[in-house]
Amino acid sequence: MRRVVVPELLDHLPPDDPAAVRSRADLRRVNFLMGNERWVMRSLRRFPDAVKRGVCEWGAGEGTLAARIARAFPETTVTACDLAPRPEFPTEVGSRIDWRQGDLFSSPAPQGGVLVANLFLHHFEGAGLVELGRRCLSFDVLVFSEPDLARLPLLHARLMSPFVNHVTRHDMRVSILAGFGKGEIGRLMGLDPARWHIRETSTWRGARRVIASSG
Repeated sequence: MRRVVVPELLDHLPPDDPAAVRSRADLRRVNFLMGNERWVMRSLRRFPDAVKRGVCEWGAGEGTLAARIARAFPETTVTACDLAPRPEFPTEVGSRIDWRQGDLFSSPAPQGGVLVANLFLHHFEGAGLVELGRRCLSFDVLVFSEPDLARLPLLHARLMSPFVNHVTRHDMRVSILAGFGKGEIGRLMGLDPARWHIRETSTWRGARRVIASSG
């Protein structure tokens, strides 16, 4: 299968559109079923020294993962990047979340110990992925969870179709077809094997996951 990147409906709806609100709720369930956030948290605990130097999340969305990271690692500053405005955070974590709203490509590259991207990289291709790969050089550890470009996730998406709205139904298939096969994340982003030690896995739930550490 070859990846094909096309726009997702949710990206072009106003945040308060009822269909967008429902779709974001659907996506929270999809994330839960895929186990993405749980895997990210387990991965972060493997690199305590890097976490102490700060965690940055690309495509932070509603801020749920950023808040979870800030709560689990109170000594860490979390930088969250997204086109959306800053959401409301609980007081105990909000002061430690640096929310940066805007286009990632036109903003100064954040720095820190660990970079996290959950269901974000598949929106990009070509030069965009290469530029994101260049921006990874500001970090010591990369933790990525993206859609697996495979037939089983497409079957899962069809089985879930009756339980989600039309936006999610469209975007699930689009996301999978824009996902990544084995070795593609590192190759398409230009992650130099001489710089990065890359460990990659895929799951039956439809995730392709990469942990890359420098050195």
